[in-house]
Amino acid sequence: PGFELRPITTLPPLLLFLVFLCRGQRSNSDSDRPSCHRCDLTFSCNCSHAQFIVVPMVTDDALTLDLSFNNIVMVTDDDLKGHARLRVLSLHGNADGIHSSAFASLWSLEELDLSDNEIKIINHKWFRKLGALQRLNLLHNPYRSLGPHPLFKSLVQLRRLSFGSDALEEIGRAHVSGIDQLEELRVHGDNLRRYEPGALADIWPLGHVYLSLHGPFLNNQSLASAMLGDVSYPETWVILENLHLATSQSLQPFREAAKKRIRYLSLHNVSISDQRVVEFLVVTDGVPLTFLKFDGVTLKGEGRWEKAYQTDHKALDEVYLRNVIVLDVYKFVSFLQLGFLLQYPRKVSVINAGVFVMPCATSYLLVNLQYLDLSDNLLTDLTLQETLCNGRGTLKDLRVLNISGNALKSLSTVSQLVTKLSKLTHLDISRNGYSWMPQSCPWPPTLRYLNISQAKLNTVTPCLPVTLQVLDLSNNNLNSFLLVLPALTELYLSGNKFLMLPLGWMFPNLQILNIQSNTLTMFSLSDLASYSRLKDLQAGQNKFDCNCDFVNFFQSDIQRRKVMHLSDGEDTYLCDSPLYLQGRAVGRVWLSIVDCHRVLFVSVSCGLALIVGVMVCILLWRLHAFWYLKMMWAWLKAKRGSQRRRRIRHETEPLLSFDAFISYSERDASWVENFLVPELEEPRNTNEGDMDSTPLQSLSLCLHKRDFLPGQWIVDNIISAIERSRRTVFILSENFLQSDWCRYELDFSHFQLFDGHTDRDAVILILLEPLSRDDIPKRFCKLRKLMGSTTYLEWPQDDDRRAEFWNNLRKALRTVEDET
Repeated sequence: PGFELRPITTLPPLLLFLVFLCRGQRSNSDSDRPSCHRCDLTFSCNCSHAQFIVVPMVTDDALTLDLSFNNIVMVTDDDLKGHARLRVLSLHGNADGIHSSAFASLWSLEELDLSDNEIKIINHKWFRKLGALQRLNLLHNPYRSLGPHPLFKSLVQLRRLSFGSDALEEIGRAHVSGIDQLEELRVHGDNLRRYEPGALADIWPLGHVYLSLHGPFLNNQSLASAMLGDVSYPETWVILENLHLATSQSLQPFREAAKKRIRYLSLHNVSISDQRVVEFLVVTDGVPLTFLKFDGVTLKGEGRWEKAYQTDHKALDEVYLRNVIVLDVYKFVSFLQLGFLLQYPRKVSVINAGVFVMPCATSYLLVNLQYLDLSDNLLTDLTLQETLCNGRGTLKDLRVLNISGNALKSLSTVSQLVTKLSKLTHLDISRNGYSWMPQSCPWPPTLRYLNISQAKLNTVTPCLPVTLQVLDLSNNNLNSFLLVLPALTELYLSGNKFLMLPLGWMFPNLQILNIQSNTLTMFSLSDLASYSRLKDLQAGQNKFDCNCDFVNFFQSDIQRRKVMHLSDGEDTYLCDSPLYLQGRAVGRVWLSIVDCHRVLFVSVSCGLALIVGVMVCILLWRLHAFWYLKMMWAWLKAKRGSQRRRRIRHETEPLLSFDAFISYSERDASWVENFLVPELEEPRNTNEGDMDSTPLQSLSLCLHKRDFLPGQWIVDNIISAIERSRRTVFILSENFLQSDWCRYELDFSHFQLFDGHTDRDAVILILLEPLSRDDIPKRFCKLRKLMGSTTYLEWPQDDDRRAEFWNNLRKALRTVEDET
């Protein structure tokens, strides 16, 4: 119930199964419905061409929903619930069935498109809740009638209505009752059989009405007359489509329109002969027809117009002919016999009609002509001279001339021909074959608008008139513009090869500049500053170099509209380089400080690196890291030599040559020479009278002053002395700690001690003066630890205790000797 479906026998079994399967599933849950996420920032959702078989789920905030060209077979009463904000809904090319309450929740809907579906019965319940609907399209559905109930009675805001198809057979008063006024009415009734007179007569005011009545005009002129008479008003634009005016009877409906004093008439896609044209002019004789348009005309006959000579069409103001095909044109005598018509119009357009010449005699007849459009024809430079009578003063009131899209090649010829058109303000000579521009050209002094787009121009010369206010040179091969045009307000240069903006001072009054689709890489504030009055810049679709200066200028000044308004949209300004930014919008590009301030970045980085380096060096110095590195390097270097010497000595001489290596400061040399050396190398028995006392043994000491080999590296001497001595005696004092050489000796002894070649007891520490462990530099961590774990000797200041000091020292030295 509530669904209008075509008969089951017409549905493929698989499709019928999907319909009811989807219906059953969706009644239980929306979780199985597909989703459409193609919605933009304006809440316009384009879900067309997506092969949906059910209405997809979209955001409840959607304002526009396009579901056209899908395979939706049914719209249920639940599909569109929650879309109370929806303004536009298109189901074009979809539904076979629509529930009677499918649109009940769309209170805000303003436009509904149900065209090109398979709707056979239109349910008046669809529109009950659509009080805001303004546009409704029901075209090209296979319904034969609009139904027994008034469809549009509740659509109080309806302004545009389209209905009908090849299947429509009848229109009655009840079908369209309730419609008071329309801006546009479209009725497709090529096979219409019944029309109730007055059915459309109540629609007033009626702006534009489009009627496609091919069949009635041929076979049922009374129906066509009644229908055309109901919609013909002096203020209504009547457009008739798909007509074949082959007989006199086919013109009968125009008599009804003539009685209504119709003023605006257009015939689209019409086939007519010269005889029917004459009859049409006779039928509309005296009618205040001001606008007559033929679009898509096939004309037959021989051009005999004599019978229409006496007709009155003084009100005719504009004649528009487009896409005209004249069959057997070689049989046509002339159009001169229509001269009685040519004297009235102020606007004449003959577009894409195969015109290669308009005789000068015809031009003389156009005495009131102000607007002439001969675009997309076959005019040449030679035939244009005939058309404009070689500039002999015809078309004196002409203000607008459009001869674009012809076969003209000489810009000089065109300028000379239009010079005598003393009131000409607009000239369109675009889409012709101009390959060069002469240095000077005569122009009418009134010329304000000139269009030379889509030609083959390579340069701009002073040929252009200085009176121009609007100049269009789009789609040429220009790369520069060096011409002062003081009156110019609009300049269009899109589709050329400009690398930079033209100099603004040449156009002091320029307000609009279009330079899209060129090869611009950037523009700056200084470039725009030269345009004193520029308000609108259109420079998108160029090959922008997204360097820091341009990106910063675009984002800070252009995007915030501090400088210029971009009417072509910021999304058209895309990066072409560098490669990693290609295709991205300039307004959304982010460049790092490395990209934008490379020199500053390098300078700051180097400065910071220098500061960090200095701080690291200070830290390493405080932590004595340099000392450790220097010692490691020296130790490794010396170690190789030590190993080599050790092998040589092992082969040639005993390894140990000294009882002790004495390491001391030069400032403590007096104590070593006066006390230590005599006591150990030249011992004397203090108890000489005691015969039982054991004489003291003399010890061999290694002193750097006398035992280091001259000419040898000092480090090698130190390493050799330590290795060749049983013990190493350090004379520790403040002087020792400040001596570089003592530090070397202590350092290498430190390495030797913990390298495994020397026993820890082989080191003897003598404190020449009181020193605590904290006085030892922290970099000698092992030595500080050794002082905390090993007994050391202190030089007594009291003379009575010195004998004990020497005895203890000899014991320490003999202990090593005994162990050896």
